[in-house]
Amino acid sequence: MAYALRTTIALFLFLISISTQAQVLISLLFGEALNSDKIEFGLTGGLNRSNFIGVPEAEGLNNFNLGFYFHFTLNRNSFISTGVLVKNNVGATGMPTYAKGDPAFDGLFQEGVLTTKINYFYVPIMWQQRVNSRWLFEAGIQPGLRSRAFDIFNVESNGGDLEFKKDVRNEYRRLDFGLVGGLGYKLKKDLKSMSAGFLYNYGLADAKIPGNQTVQNTSLNLYLRIPIGATGKESKN
Repeated sequence: MAYALRTTIALFLFLISISTQAQVLISLLFGEALNSDKIEFGLTGGLNRSNFIGVPEAEGLNNFNLGFYFHFTLNRNSFISTGVLVKNNVGATGMPTYAKGDPAFDGLFQEGVLTTKINYFYVPIMWQQRVNSRWLFEAGIQPGLRSRAFDIFNVESNGGDLEFKKDVRNEYRRLDFGLVGGLGYKLKKDLKSMSAGFLYNYGLADAKIPGNQTVQNTSLNLYLRIPIGATGKESKN
C-alpha cells in the first residue's frame, strides 16, 4: 500500500513538472504497479472547450488537458471512475476589456478583446456503467482546486498584435464544484482497453470572488484514455 502511494505521488508531481513525452514514459514504468484485477490506471488527455455561465459576452475557449485516471471495479459492468486532470485550463474569450486606471494603457486596449484562463486541478468522481462491454455512461461530481488565473488583453495595432497578461488569481475562489457526465466508447471489449468519449462539466459554484458578476465554469471535454501496464481479458455480459 505504501509503495502504491509513493508511486502515485511521484507520478502526480511528474505530470505537473515535465513534458507529455516524459509523462508517458514514467506511466509506462509505474503503470503495472498501479493496475490490479480490480483497478485500472492510465493516462487521459484531449481537447477542452470551456465557457463562462453568467457572462453574456463570453465565447468558448479551446484548451488541451492532460491527467491520469483510475477505474475501480464494483461488479462486472459497474465502476467508480476518478483521477486528476493536472493540465487543465478553463475560461472564456471574446469579452470586452476593462479599464485599469492607466490612461495610456486604457486607450491602447479599449477596443481589444479579453480572454480569461483559469487553471484547476479537477478531480472527477463518477459512477460508470458499461453496456455491451463497449459503451461507457458516466455521471457524478467534479470538485476543482484553482492554481493560476490570468486575464489576457489583446488588441490589433499597426498591423500586429499587442498582448498584456494580468495575474487575477486573487479574483477567483480556490475551490470550484460542478456536476459532470458523459458518454464513451471502448475500442476493444477487453476489460481494460483504450476508450474515447466526452464529458460535460456544469459548474454549480460561483468561481469569482463576490462582486458585480456571477461566473460559473462550464466545459466540454473530448478525451482519449489509455490504460498503462494493463492486460485485460474480454468482458463477458
